Amino acid sequence: MSDFRKYTHIERLGTDEVEHILDGTCHVFPKIDGTNASVWLGNDGLIKAGSRTREITLNADNAGFCKWVTENTAEFANFFQAHPNFTIHGEWLVPHTLRTYREEVWRNFYIFDVYSHDLESYLHYDDYSAMCSMYLPFPVIAPLEIVSNPTLEHLTGLLDRNTYLIADGNGSGEGIVIKRYGFVNSWGRPVFAKVVRNEFKERNLIAFGTPTVEMRESLESKIAIEYVTRGRILKTLEKMRDTAPLTSKRIPELLGRVWIEIVRDETYDIIKRNKFPTINFKSFHRHVITQIKANCPELFGV
Repeated sequence: MSDFRKYTHIERLGTDEVEHILDGTCHVFPKIDGTNASVWLGNDGLIKAGSRTREITLNADNAGFCKWVTENTAEFANFFQAHPNFTIHGEWLVPHTLRTYREEVWRNFYIFDVYSHDLESYLHYDDYSAMCSMYLPFPVIAPLEIVSNPTLEHLTGLLDRNTYLIADGNGSGEGIVIKRYGFVNSWGRPVFAKVVRNEFKERNLIAFGTPTVEMRESLESKIAIEYVTRGRILKTLEKMRDTAPLTSKRIPELLGRVWIEIVRDETYDIIKRNKFPTINFKSFHRHVITQIKANCPELFGV
């Protein structure tokens, strides 16, 4: 039994955080475009549900995942009876940017990691896949390939092979996730890497339009443009819908949530990618608000 534990942030391949991750045997997995979710046995003996960053409840859900877990606790019971100190991590597949998945795969839970609180580490795929297949009826995402010392060119070629759950004739998925089990980065942290398809980024632009931004060449502006995406805003809106109806009165809540999520979840990445910059957070906050309005003008009557 254990408390909630936030899932490891998957870093972009090419950043300092995952330098040298390709120097060894890598498991390359398909990345699917849902919402990060977790299930574990709480210290009170009850099965709990979480998003990537928080424990969720029926009153503060995340795209209906807690409700689904509550309706399926019997399916998890045998697993946690045998392994009470593990957390199961996966993707709760609900619509976000990518809408080309097969109809029957939506609103299902796809397992991609199991964390051992006793070992304080994620289990190897061979171990957790066998374990989950024994106790659970939910699919475990299998690797596209196991490859030694892959190059970026080779990994880019694997992007087209990610057709996991995609409807026939609808191209490929969001991207790939690279795991080298046992790898720790220069700061002693175990990390995973990701490569996202350029087409996926282009699809965001086509679907949502070109954002209008304040053309100010400041660091705070550049960071806001990079991290305040329409996809992030829409995911936050989905979380808000689970707690209460969305009305114009909740716009200040949206602004606050997006700001808090960026500061809480992305500050370390921002610091590392920009080589320990000096950031004016008052200015940064102003640019974040500007980007929210630019990316979702329909929310502001623009």
